Amino acid sequence: MGGWIFLAVIIALAVWAISIYNRLVAMRNRFKNAFAQIDVQLKRRYDLIPNLVETAKGYIKHERETLEAVIKARNSALSAAQAAAAAPGNPAAMQQLGQAEGTLTGVLGRMFALAESYPDLKANQNMLALQEELSSTENKVAFARQAFNDSVMEYNTTRESFPDSIFAGMFGFAAAELLQATESAEERKAPQVKF
Repeated sequence: MGGWIFLAVIIALAVWAISIYNRLVAMRNRFKNAFAQIDVQLKRRYDLIPNLVETAKGYIKHERETLEAVIKARNSALSAAQAAAAAPGNPAAMQQLGQAEGTLTGVLGRMFALAESYPDLKANQNMLALQEELSSTENKVAFARQAFNDSVMEYNTTRESFPDSIFAGMFGFAAAELLQATESAEERKAPQVKF
């Protein structure tokens, strides 16, 4: 009789441990999926930027360094996004992506401000359509970032809570990093685009 009770306790503990492990796996997969949604929108954004620069290039020929800065920032952000996609939640990758995105947002803002000085560029239908598409994509990125950060917070809270923290440590469930904006206060100001 005592052997059966002992066996039942062992089986119950094993089922309990398996359920904790499976919950941690599901939460980790949820935040990885949430990052994949950010990645989709960032790729869309990165694909729009060269078209935007090409459209502007014909009008603002004398502002070559601004256009080059936009392309350089776009390429840097693309590289950071690829590194982050390979390891969503990795602290270094998330910080690098946040910084690269902050830089890109800043140089895009400067380009839009510069475009204000060129009435023909402001009136160009292709430029207007690209700006609208980029604005829509920015909103989608913001929503996807919020969903990712919510998933990371839920995962981190679970993995830090007792008794899940014991299993998280045993099975290598590392803390995930939030994706935060790292731009300066000046860069956080939305660019003013007037038509």
